[in-house]
Amino acid sequence: MILLFLGLSLSTFAQEVIKDGKTYEVKNEKIYLGGQDVTESLTLEEKTLIFKEAAVITEKLKVEAAAKAKEVEAKAKLEAETAKAEAVKSEKAAAKLKKEEEKALKKKEDVAEKLEKENKKAEKAQKKAEKAQKKAEKEIKKKEKLQKNFQKAESNLEKSQKKYEKLKRKGKLSPQDEIKWLDKLDKLTNKVAKAKSKL
Repeated sequence: MILLFLGLSLSTFAQEVIKDGKTYEVKNEKIYLGGQDVTESLTLEEKTLIFKEAAVITEKLKVEAAAKAKEVEAKAKLEAETAKAEAVKSEKAAAKLKKEEEKALKKKEDVAEKLEKENKKAEKAQKKAEKAQKKAEKEIKKKEKLQKNFQKAESNLEKSQKKYEKLKRKGKLSPQDEIKWLDKLDKLTNKVAKAKSKL
């Protein structure tokens, strides 16, 4: 009965997850921030991390509840065994009681160890996901910068070509000016080619 009650109470409560200084609540496969549903506004990675953390918290609570229930059960068993041992005053009952205590203690230690391993695993997964996200953001910024440089170089080349052709059409270029302009256009063309190859 205790296990059933604890199981039901765990499934009805929302899990609080703290990420980037914000406290999210996860309830019924939805994420709330300040009482408002923000599930759709989060990225897939953010949702995955929040759901993973909520699952770890839920699992931790379940393990703790199970441990408490087992502890209560073990205590009740222990009291019954003690009463029996006192009534019978038998050495055999005392030995059996000692064995039960050791068993309960070992189970409790096993549960604690398992919980610690799961926590470490979850932390490792979270760090890995954060690292991947930072790397992706860095890559995106780099690509955007290269794209900007390319567009700027292309724009400069276009403007310079138009100005050169306009001056040439109007006959305002001396032979020296024309050489300077052609040299400038050549340099801008090389700049565009370099930016394109980097992109």
